Amino acid sequence: MSSSRSDSSKPYYATSSLVIGYALCSSLLAVINKFAITYFNYPGLLTALQYLTSAAGVWLLGKLGFLHHDAFTWNTAKKFLPAAVVFYLAIFTNTNLLRHANVDTFIVFRSLTPLLVAIADTVFRGQPRPSRLTFLSLIVILAGAVGYVANDSAFTLTAYSWALAYLITITTEMVYIKHMVSTLELNTWGLVLYNNLLSLMIAPFFWFLTGEHTEVFTAVNANGGNVFEPVAFFAVALSCVFGFLISFFGFAARKAISATAFTVTGVVNKFLTVVINVLIWDKHATPFGLVCLLVTICGGVGYQQSVTVAKKPTNGSSNNADKGDDELMELVPGKVATNV
Repeated sequence: MSSSRSDSSKPYYATSSLVIGYALCSSLLAVINKFAITYFNYPGLLTALQYLTSAAGVWLLGKLGFLHHDAFTWNTAKKFLPAAVVFYLAIFTNTNLLRHANVDTFIVFRSLTPLLVAIADTVFRGQPRPSRLTFLSLIVILAGAVGYVANDSAFTLTAYSWALAYLITITTEMVYIKHMVSTLELNTWGLVLYNNLLSLMIAPFFWFLTGEHTEVFTAVNANGGNVFEPVAFFAVALSCVFGFLISFFGFAARKAISATAFTVTGVVNKFLTVVINVLIWDKHATPFGLVCLLVTICGGVGYQQSVTVAKKPTNGSSNNADKGDDELMELVPGKVATNV
């Protein structure tokens, strides 16, 4: 009897561990990335180290048999390259946004993406117009974002220029990735591998384009060949590890729990991010800005619920397709940022 109870409790504890792991990674990742870019002010090099960690992690775990990913081939890489470029730009602008603005500003603009994605899907992909509930939720998101921007005491043109660039690139990435998935037969871990490995190859071009390489060389010469201070090394290492872990826990948790439970967990994670960011330092919005941020998040909750109702499956295969699409929309673009 006790053996039976022990066996039945194992799946419960395993599922709980996956959900807790995903919640911690998701809620902490934006704050950790802000911490990293604050003490290691080289966004191009920081993201390259994150790409290296994620690509190497997928490859190593694949070799050890913990996961399966599609083999890397140059023929597929050439086809996937445009998507990787857009992905790189999304992460690059995201990192620069965190460099010049606080985490709350990032969350507000990240929450605006459903609005632009809905427009892009309707205009460019011929998808049906949003339902009334979806449209109302998008209006709530927009109202919260406008209220936040209008009352942002830390408003700077540089920060909001990067925010606008991030919003455009992440929306393009989300819409374009759907097209790539429909033409290239890659599983989720294969997608992570191609995204990060190709982005790592692209990174040196942006180092020279932005002039960041001169800043890094100057810092190395000034510090006797050492670009990492102890705190900076810890912050960068932590961001790299959490960037990879959110992929692992995200994919695993989605398989272990229902789509609704996963959505609820994601919403809770956003609230936890706001709370953690307020508690640990002063790099956060004003009280009224936080209220507007919460309105934006609540609009996102309504949007997710309206989309879930609209996509209610009629059979098992439809459900799997929706879950796969949600994985790409939610995890892949935000994985290093993200969830990023």
